[in-house]
Amino acid sequence: MSLRAELRAWLAANLTDDLRGLGGPGREHQGHDLRAAWERRLGAAGWTCLAWPAEYGGRAATLPDQVACHEEYAEADAPARVGLIGEGLIGPTILEHGTPGQRARFLPPIQRGEELWCQGYSEPDAGSDLAGVRTRARLADGEWVVTGQKVWTSLAHVADWCFALCRTEPGSRRHQGLSYLLIPMRQPGVEVRPIVQLTGTSEFNEVFFDDARTAAGNIVGSPGDGWRIAMATLGYERGASTLGQQLSFRRELAAVLEAARRSGAIDDPLLRDRLTRSWLELEIMRMNALRLLDSPGPELSIMKLYWSEWHRRLGELAMAVQGRNGLVTDGGLSDLQRLYLFSRADTIYAGSSEIQRNIIAERTLGLPR
Repeated sequence: MSLRAELRAWLAANLTDDLRGLGGPGREHQGHDLRAAWERRLGAAGWTCLAWPAEYGGRAATLPDQVACHEEYAEADAPARVGLIGEGLIGPTILEHGTPGQRARFLPPIQRGEELWCQGYSEPDAGSDLAGVRTRARLADGEWVVTGQKVWTSLAHVADWCFALCRTEPGSRRHQGLSYLLIPMRQPGVEVRPIVQLTGTSEFNEVFFDDARTAAGNIVGSPGDGWRIAMATLGYERGASTLGQQLSFRRELAAVLEAARRSGAIDDPLLRDRLTRSWLELEIMRMNALRLLDSPGPELSIMKLYWSEWHRRLGELAMAVQGRNGLVTDGGLSDLQRLYLFSRADTIYAGSSEIQRNIIAERTLGLPR
């Protein structure tokens, strides 16, 4: 039996109606406890961390098998994963750059769905300009002592650990003197303040470190080598799971089309042209994603730029096909209204469109700064 067929059968036997469609961007507040329990069930059955070696609970799955499983998961309308930051970002980073002790300590709980992670990169004055981070850390009595502030930290309010870029060499500037630290979140000296979004939900947070501590060994790579490790982590952000993401986009587009039929907007030639263009662009997105899956370098910025701009336009289209009805609520946001509001952030988080264009220009096309 293929891995795709095996997962399909497992989902058919285990996925219940109360889990379907829960969570996702703009809806991370939905059923967190249910989804956390589901994450543990996935881990116990071996359906997390498919690409990882068997010794860490993975299946050493090939890239085509990973893509197939992400698509199957999305096709089943299974709940949004609560462990993706651990599985998709810090896990591969520790696998490639961590010590044997770090792999033994951190990878199994991620695979089992027992420990959740968040990413401590952006700061109030260092968002797109990540090299400007000012959160500092110093060694004292066998521990890193961390002081500073991070912002837009996804799911920090439910995370057990944070991987953070910190300045560990006093007086250093830009890419120099940065280190990549693993910091426990549930300790004195860590304060998480949720940020209320346009959607009324709070999946992003401010995180304040006030002499928070982590063991001296909880550094990935060498002191001062943090920039290289941080860039490696960003490279994992645009992997096989993006193919599953596009199935979610396909469902959203179908909902927009249905809304256009109900409102009669589909008879408007200009709106019909926009709907057709959106469908064509989604097909291009899939083909481009397949083309770039084996490219771990700056070319992946093409994928982020493309999907984020497309998704934001889809949100605008969702409002256009509803007409005036899209401007009112019955006390809560509809799925299409939430799509519009949350997708405004798509071209900012995970690397703004402006930064992605710079990366494509300078690192892929070789143009001058």
